[in-house]
Amino acid sequence: MKAEIVRMTDETQIELELTMPGEESLIEIECGFLSHMVNLLCHRANMGIKLKAKGDTEVDYHHLAEDIGIAMGEALKSMARQSGKINRYGWALLPMDGSLARIALDFSGRGGCFFKGDFPSERCGGFDLELVPEFFKAMARSGGITLHIAILEADNSHHAAEAIFT
Repeated sequence: MKAEIVRMTDETQIELELTMPGEESLIEIECGFLSHMVNLLCHRANMGIKLKAKGDTEVDYHHLAEDIGIAMGEALKSMARQSGKINRYGWALLPMDGSLARIALDFSGRGGCFFKGDFPSERCGGFDLELVPEFFKAMARSGGITLHIAILEADNSHHAAEAIFT
């Protein structure tokens, strides 16, 4: 399966290709932390990714994170339609050192994201962690995915984010 999404707005330019199964990872994002998280998500989901994304990062990473989420949701929706082989439901309880996250999803066609929990700090590197829920809200809406995410324990913000994206 393969999906290609191009999203051009006044704030961002996104070119995304997802393949499943896939191993290739080529991510060019102007934010190292977001690149790391997207790479984890694709690796654990057995998806190959080619992503080139630029945005108005002189302001902040909001539009970049949100629009990458939108593009990923559109790609996942396309792949689910193509194959009919993606399971409708899934869940994980994922430990990452001292952090623990619970993620449950339903490819229902009715997108929504329900996020509970807090990060111990406001930022990782230059990335505002309030954008993690924004990324997943955008992905869930555009992908028609009902998504529940809960941070149950958080020893540090990086590990908590990794637990969610992994």
